[in-house]
Amino acid sequence: MSTDTVTDVFEEHRPVLVGVAYRMLGRVADAEDVVQEAWLRWSGADRSEVREPRGYLVRVTTRLAIDRLRQVKARNEAYVGPWLPEPYVTDFGDTVPDTAERAVLADSVSLAVLVVMESLSPLERAVFVLREAFGYPYAEIAAMLDRGEAAVRQLSGRARKHVEERRPRYDVDPVQRRDLTERFLAAAAEGDLQGLMSMLAPDVRLVGDSGGKSRAPLRVIETADKVGRFLVGAAQKGVPDLSFRFLELNGGPALLLLSGDKPDSVFQLDVVDGRIQSVYVVRNPDKLQSLAA
Repeated sequence: MSTDTVTDVFEEHRPVLVGVAYRMLGRVADAEDVVQEAWLRWSGADRSEVREPRGYLVRVTTRLAIDRLRQVKARNEAYVGPWLPEPYVTDFGDTVPDTAERAVLADSVSLAVLVVMESLSPLERAVFVLREAFGYPYAEIAAMLDRGEAAVRQLSGRARKHVEERRPRYDVDPVQRRDLTERFLAAAAEGDLQGLMSMLAPDVRLVGDSGGKSRAPLRVIETADKVGRFLVGAAQKGVPDLSFRFLELNGGPALLLLSGDKPDSVFQLDVVDGRIQSVYVVRNPDKLQSLAA
C-alpha cells in the first residue's frame, strides 16, 4: 500500500474516528489527540493483515479513547463548577442523508446525553457509543474490546438503561429550537424578563460551565424566575464589542457569542413541548478555542 493510499484510507474514515473519540471523551482536543495517535498506529502497522481498515481503525481509536478517558475522569474530579462537554460542530451535510440515522447521531452527541454518559464506566461508554450511535453488532464490538459477546451485551444493557433513566426529555425539532433560540436572544438582550419567562418551563435548569476561568454560575440554577432574572442580569452587564452567530453544535442549533473576534460563550437550549427546559452555557475559554475560526 503506497503512502498516498495509506493516507487516503485513513482520511476516508477520519470523520467516524473523530465521532467515536469525541463521544467517548466530550472534548475536541482529546478526541483529536486520540485520532492522531490512531494515525501513527495505522501508518506503522503491518497492513497486509488488515482485511477491513474501518473496523481496524475504529478498534484502535476506541481502545486509545478508553485509556484517555480514564485520565480525563481523574482530571475532571478537580473541575471547578458544573462540567459540560466541549461544543462540537456537527454539520452532517450530505454525509448522512437518512433522516433516522441523522437523528440517532445528533442525539448521541447532544449535551444532555453526553453529560449523562459521564457517569458510565469507560467500557460501558465505549459499548454504548459503538452500539447506539454507530450501530455496530455485538460480535464486532466484542472483538474490538477483546470481550465475550455475552459480556458486551450486559455492558450495553446496563449503559442503555442508565442513560435512558437519567437523560432529560427534549424535542429534536431543529426549526422550533432555532426559533426559540432567536426569541430567547432577543428577550435577554432587551432585558425583557416577562418575555423570557413566557419561554421558560417552570422547572427550567441553567447549567453554566466556566471551569473557574470566566464568569458563570458555580451551581445549577433552577426555576423560571431564578433563571430569567440571572439571564437579564447577565445581559445588562454586557459583552464588549458583542456579535453572535448561529451554528449547529452537538446536533442542534446553538448561539455563539463573540467579543470582537474572540468566542465568549455558547448557549444551547433543550426544548420540551414548546418551552425551554434546559439552558446550557459554556464559557470556559479552553472549550471555545475550536470555534475561534
